[in-house]
Amino acid sequence: MDSSQTYGFAALLAQSDGIGRSALLVLLLMSLASWYLIISKMIQALAAGRRSGRFLAEFWAAPTLEAGAARVGEGDPTDPFSSIAASALRAADHYSEHGARRLDEAGSAHEFLTRAIRSAIAEHKLRAESGLSILASVGATAPFVGLFGTVWGVYHALVNIGMTGQGTLDKVAGPVGEALIMTALGLVVAIPAVLAYNGFMRGNQLMSARLDAFAHDLFALLTTGASLKNGAR
Repeated sequence: MDSSQTYGFAALLAQSDGIGRSALLVLLLMSLASWYLIISKMIQALAAGRRSGRFLAEFWAAPTLEAGAARVGEGDPTDPFSSIAASALRAADHYSEHGARRLDEAGSAHEFLTRAIRSAIAEHKLRAESGLSILASVGATAPFVGLFGTVWGVYHALVNIGMTGQGTLDKVAGPVGEALIMTALGLVVAIPAVLAYNGFMRGNQLMSARLDAFAHDLFALLTTGASLKNGAR
């Protein structure tokens, strides 16, 4: 056995051909993309939670609807609760001034207000789910990319062994062990993406429930003048 022979990731990288290095590059790009989305979405979620809590406290503490509307005007347009309230107030004012003049305004004032609120909620859900398909794709495909790299590495190791005629244990175990690193890298890339995807989906579901509760309270406030305020905070 040649004691000077080294094994590990450096040896794998040095012995890989173009296809093997391409698989490594794909895994690296997947990892960078997934961690960028994970970190950016976590920062956005923390900031959105603080903005939403502050807006809801100020909105429901307003003594009148006019004062609440002023809070909405001062709110952050990127906050989903402020955006929904602004859309609802604009819809209510528009219908009271102009009525139904177009097809998308057809129906009663209640129906028009409901459509406006639903549209605002749907727009927020689309923004919240942006990028999650990338995390799902990384979590689903990274293990297979790593497995492909392993299969390709084992194939080359066996070809080299066949060409040299050296079938001793050190000549077989080393290259095959190095090839298995690709499978491990695929799992390392996939596991954070899958965990983050599940976590963000759960967070989006909880936020959707809060938005639905707030929309219900806001609809009651604008149509009857009395807020239910169940679960709005």
